[in-house]
Amino acid sequence: MSSLILFNKPYGVLSQFTPGNSGDQHRPTLAQYIKLPNVYPAGRLDHDSEGLLLLTDDGQVQHHIAHPAHKLPKTYWVQVEGAPNSYALTKLRQGIELNDGITLPAEARLIPTPKLWERDPPIRSRVNIPTQWVEIVISEGKNRQIRRMTAAVGHPTLRLVRVKIGNWTLEGIAPGEHKATTINLPKSAMTEAPRGRNNRPAQGQERRSANGDKNRTKPHARPSNTDKPAAPKPSIATKVIIKPSRGKP
Repeated sequence: MSSLILFNKPYGVLSQFTPGNSGDQHRPTLAQYIKLPNVYPAGRLDHDSEGLLLLTDDGQVQHHIAHPAHKLPKTYWVQVEGAPNSYALTKLRQGIELNDGITLPAEARLIPTPKLWERDPPIRSRVNIPTQWVEIVISEGKNRQIRRMTAAVGHPTLRLVRVKIGNWTLEGIAPGEHKATTINLPKSAMTEAPRGRNNRPAQGQERRSANGDKNRTKPHARPSNTDKPAAPKPSIATKVIIKPSRGKP
């Protein structure tokens, strides 16, 4: 059995345990929310996106969840500027031509405004321009893909919340909180990716990003015990409801 952590990442938090480049030095990281040892993100979520991020202590599980070859569906609730018509939805479903290739077919449908926590800071609002929520399901992970897809059909993304990866959901997890579970991959799901010490991906393992560059899959190093968190952990008293309200889309 391997550990699996389901984390509700707040807006503005980096999907890593250390700040990284100089532009991220003042952004909060996972280290301020998750104190469990030897767990690392399986995939990522942009700092300006919210919602479900999975972490694990097992390199095989990390590879299985994060690698695009396994095509785990990822469900997003997206608040966009304007109201997409049937043509825009069809384009999203069929595939959008981006500068790094055409996206795979996706699921896209209008949904009622979901009951979510308030975002801090709130989205920008314009009196004369309506907004609409769209549920989009993709099985790949190009850089900032959802935002680029909606912009390409004329509806810039205002808020982006990932609510589901595979069969794992955000339900019952407040922003900044996490819950632990276990996972046991069947043999058919095991990959040939080499693993290093502590069952993590070997340091020499590489993958290719959407732009074709090679990137190390070595997990981000955890901070030392002397590192001081830059922000307090959110209260667990936050009530989270992520089911869309009833009504016509």
